Amino acid sequence: MTYQQPQQSIDRNALKAWRISGMISAAVYAVVLGILLFLTLRFQWPAWIFTAASLAAVTGVYVETVLFPNLRWKHFRYDIHEHEIDLQYGIFIRRRVLIPMVKVQHVDTKQGPLLRRYGLATVTFSTAAGSHEIPALNEARAEQVRNRIALLARISDEEI
Repeated sequence: MTYQQPQQSIDRNALKAWRISGMISAAVYAVVLGILLFLTLRFQWPAWIFTAASLAAVTGVYVETVLFPNLRWKHFRYDIHEHEIDLQYGIFIRRRVLIPMVKVQHVDTKQGPLLRRYGLATVTFSTAAGSHEIPALNEARAEQVRNRIALLARISDEEI
């Protein structure tokens, strides 16, 4: 059986939440750089140490606030079929996972403070082999997806 590429995408507001998460990381980098600057001045460490750390921090901030959120949003796709969940994701290494409904044991939604701020939720579902997730869906869509997976998993379980 041949499957088409999954067509459903996650909510565009995920970009905002992921960028703010990157900015929080940037604040942590700034604190670390401040401590490193203090230590460099206090103990007369070579200036290249602070310079290299600053360049690494700037690169990290760009990657976490601009590059990865866009790529992650662009490459995450999913579909929910009657007999399986089809996930496609990955930035450097693309993964395509088909999870049979008969294997789904638990389905749930979760929200952190950033996702809640933008009206998003993540749907997680577990199998004996591990846990998978569909990140950053609109709250209403996340509830629909959770309920659909729960219904289809129950039906599949009864068919056995």
